[in-house]
Amino acid sequence: MARLNADHFNDLILVDDFGDVTGREKNLFGKTYTACIPRTDFFTWMDANAHEVQFVFHIGARTDTSEKDETIFKLLNLDFSIELFKRCTAEGIPMVWASSAATYGAGENGYNDDESKLDLLQPMNTYGRSKNDFDKWVLTQDYKPSFWAGLKFFNVYGPNEYHKNRMASVMFHAYNQVKENKQIKLFKSHKAEFADGAQMRDFIYVKDLCDVCVYLMHHRKNSGIYNLGTGKARTWNHLAKSIFDALNLPENIQYIPIPEDIRDSYQYFTEANMNKLISAGYNKEFTSLEDGVKEYVSEYLEKEKWY
Repeated sequence: MARLNADHFNDLILVDDFGDVTGREKNLFGKTYTACIPRTDFFTWMDANAHEVQFVFHIGARTDTSEKDETIFKLLNLDFSIELFKRCTAEGIPMVWASSAATYGAGENGYNDDESKLDLLQPMNTYGRSKNDFDKWVLTQDYKPSFWAGLKFFNVYGPNEYHKNRMASVMFHAYNQVKENKQIKLFKSHKAEFADGAQMRDFIYVKDLCDVCVYLMHHRKNSGIYNLGTGKARTWNHLAKSIFDALNLPENIQYIPIPEDIRDSYQYFTEANMNKLISAGYNKEFTSLEDGVKEYVSEYLEKEKWY
């Protein structure tokens, strides 16, 4: 929202479960928008106002990877998204939605955003399957919005996640550990080919993610499914070092076992192949892990500041 305001887009309609999480309202402070519509009322609102909607960012989802109730994911990540896509198609409204790197499962088929390979992907949890199911459904449709893009978010971190509790980024939780204990706990490796803390992720700063979304809003061609990471995997140990450096503290890492309920579905390596987005014209450099962590820690977390 702040990123759109910065580009003078102020007539924004926000859709969410606004009373669901204490503290979320602080993300709205200082922002300019027109209305907040509860998710359960949105399609009624859309029926009356679709002719005034210029673009839809569908970023919300049920993201809890430990949730086992498939009906929740079907309702929120599949059925709601399908209905929204149909409305955007009927009204000619461009749409960008959040997919996920969780669709790639353990990465046995790589991390290439080739739409012809979606059926081969084997997500390791219900969340990832729900995201892949929607991406696949879109590709089967004869009619689509004038422009559409599904973005496979990799490991996102950055400002305005204070309210997310357990589902906040590891960056957020690690910072709080350091502030309280001067120590970070990282998962041990349960695979011989990876040292403890050497599991790798493609960490993307949320401001870079917003820049890509805004680019697509203005670009409005080359519809498709895109990866959205940096294209450079980094280890959890690199992440930990970046936080200690940002706080001018010595490194102090403790390794703990991966909880058994997520051990079988834990990803040891993710790295976005970014060639497709770059080929579509996006050429802005992504923020390095060190620079992103430094800004997030010093300018937001340390100051308890919102973006």
